Amino acid sequence: MQIAFSPVRTQDDIDRLAAMAGIVWHEFFPALLSPEQIDYMVERFQSPQALGEQTARQGYEYFFIEADGRPVGYTGIRAEGGKLFLSKLYLLREARGHGYAGQAFDFLEGLARARGLSAVWLTVNRFNTHAVEVYKARGFRILRTQAADIGGGFIMDDYIMEKSL
Repeated sequence: MQIAFSPVRTQDDIDRLAAMAGIVWHEFFPALLSPEQIDYMVERFQSPQALGEQTARQGYEYFFIEADGRPVGYTGIRAEGGKLFLSKLYLLREARGHGYAGQAFDFLEGLARARGLSAVWLTVNRFNTHAVEVYKARGFRILRTQAADIGGGFIMDDYIMEKSL
């Protein structure tokens, strides 16, 4: 099934995205992060206020990933230093395993090329072995590790991965 990418533009879109983020993060991250860290990160990075700030002042763009006209996930990006930073790519549980992530990568890589960007890069939790393997299969390589203090007593222990275009 072909999916569509719908830009997040309005406050209503931002509110719907924040609600979806809360669902996705609580579905996916309990195997990697404590419930307290998940709640903290959703509030700090994916709340309506945080998303509004990111889109209005920090250069982020978000897109709903839609199948059959309904949102099944989302992605967030920002151009940085001639490269596309893939900040977020999440699918609802029932949307996983249908090839949507591959189509999202195709969309994002095409967008980066159309904008004259030389690569796509991202951060991924070092212990999220499934995601790391998916990224490697898509041609990403690990550049380095990064431990980032995100406040609240929490540290993100990530790989920085990149794919040249």
